[in-house]
Amino acid sequence: MKSSVTIGFALCGSFCTFSLVIPIVESLVEQGYSVIPIMSNTAYNTDTRFGKAEEFAEKLCDICHTPVVHTIYDAEPFGPKKMLDALIIEPCTGNTLGKLANGISDTPVTLAAKAHLRNHRPIIIAVSTNDALAGSAQNIGKLLATKYYYFVPMRQDDPFNKPNSIVADFSQTQKTLELAMCGTQIQPILM
Repeated sequence: MKSSVTIGFALCGSFCTFSLVIPIVESLVEQGYSVIPIMSNTAYNTDTRFGKAEEFAEKLCDICHTPVVHTIYDAEPFGPKKMLDALIIEPCTGNTLGKLANGISDTPVTLAAKAHLRNHRPIIIAVSTNDALAGSAQNIGKLLATKYYYFVPMRQDDPFNKPNSIVADFSQTQKTLELAMCGTQIQPILM
């Protein structure tokens, strides 16, 4: 069954989590899912202390056996061609949360989400942002109340030094995906 399931896997610019997220992509592919990698402009073009953007893109391309979608032009067909059964945005930054919550589709990731939503199929959000319990809180709340959005369980990652920061438990991505494809939000959301 999984071989006929196509998942979009979108990475945004929470670079410190890439080493945790890429094994999730590998695991999905190993289990027979067809995975189309997507990267935000920032993720695709920015070298950081966590690694070179080009190397991350090449690794995703090698794992998924398909080019990385990294332009708005290439993201637009996800809707009209009904290319995806589900879309995972992992890591999902505060910037992307804000755009999704307010209908802004000016990046490959946000346009992929907009295009995908027209088909009434699930979008799985794995939050990773330092302002989740501050400026991004209202956007998380908005998306929690919006049909077709599902959240990977999340927790404060450093409550004493970064009390507003939240990171998803990436190990629960596949279970979140499976339930979301049945129309169910995994519980508990907050750990």
